[in-house]
Amino acid sequence: MADNGLSCSLKASYQDFNLDVSFSVKSGELACIIGPSGCGKSTTLQLIAGLLPLNTGQLVLNGRDIAHTSVHERQIAMVFQDYALFPHMSVEQNIAYPLKIRKVGRVKRKEKITRLLSMVALEGYQKRKSQELSGGERQRVALARALASEPKLLLLDEPLSALDAKLRKQLREEIRRIHDETGITTLYVTHDQEEALSIADRIIVMHEGRVMQEGTGEQIYNEPANIFVATFMGEGNTLPYSIIPKTLVNTGGVTPFVFKPKEGKHTIFFRPEEVLVQDNKNLPLAEYLVHLQFKQAEVVSCEFQGDHYRLVCNWEGYAIISHCSHRPQARTVTLGVRIKHIREYVDGESVKKTLLPSVGE
Repeated sequence: MADNGLSCSLKASYQDFNLDVSFSVKSGELACIIGPSGCGKSTTLQLIAGLLPLNTGQLVLNGRDIAHTSVHERQIAMVFQDYALFPHMSVEQNIAYPLKIRKVGRVKRKEKITRLLSMVALEGYQKRKSQELSGGERQRVALARALASEPKLLLLDEPLSALDAKLRKQLREEIRRIHDETGITTLYVTHDQEEALSIADRIIVMHEGRVMQEGTGEQIYNEPANIFVATFMGEGNTLPYSIIPKTLVNTGGVTPFVFKPKEGKHTIFFRPEEVLVQDNKNLPLAEYLVHLQFKQAEVVSCEFQGDHYRLVCNWEGYAIISHCSHRPQARTVTLGVRIKHIREYVDGESVKKTLLPSVGE
């Protein structure tokens, strides 16, 4: 177990929910917990903060077991999604609150408040009341107040969920910048996949009170350990493995294809951005490496999404989502995806590729 950072193994039982999670966050890392509503993200944060009792398990912060330490002695600060500012206090008084508890002198308090307001880009806001602030400004004040206590661990519980999309993006960049400036170990709960992928050093994916996978954003997105992670962390196509013999195209004939279905529910998965689209029936698909080819796929819907068109096509009763640089001119298209972009799953769990050796990679 690492001496620095957070290592936890948490077990808790509730009337209709059991939580059993283990993960670690390195010192100075910004980690995101992500999962659907009701998966136990916020419960995990509250157990770490000491706001809920821990049935069994370990909770070690910087080498110190804090599982049975009181909330105020854990050296943890938390920012909630509803800001939780004191409405009768000014911005300055809100940020000063944890400093007063720690008996920091008045002059040092003033200096620290000025420095923190500068860090969260709210210089000159000292005397304003929280009711006079926008949602984004309130969240900045809540963050400054959390940082004032100089915590060893910062917990952020869906801090941007009440804000509009543009402000969320702006503030997540600010949170990342502030994290890099302070170097505080941070655990950030979100339900937003884009937010997690863009902000986190490490992502912890949860489902039904369990950790499904943890790793970097690239690992989680490109190498999902199971079908739940694959489909939750971005769009994708899940098809039965049995479609391979009729769709495989091996123009080079370098390696004979061996069809190896496995026991259990054997499926394949690939991302929409990996799909090639050919909408001119007079031209072949421009792909020369080993790939699966879906001919006569009917375009069911086409949405313009700024940098691409999102197509949903029907191929022999299966829906295939793909991205295309232009709006298809035909009602039916040919779709192709390289073997190297396909992942295999048996009963929902990732397996080593048996499709082909590394052909053309």
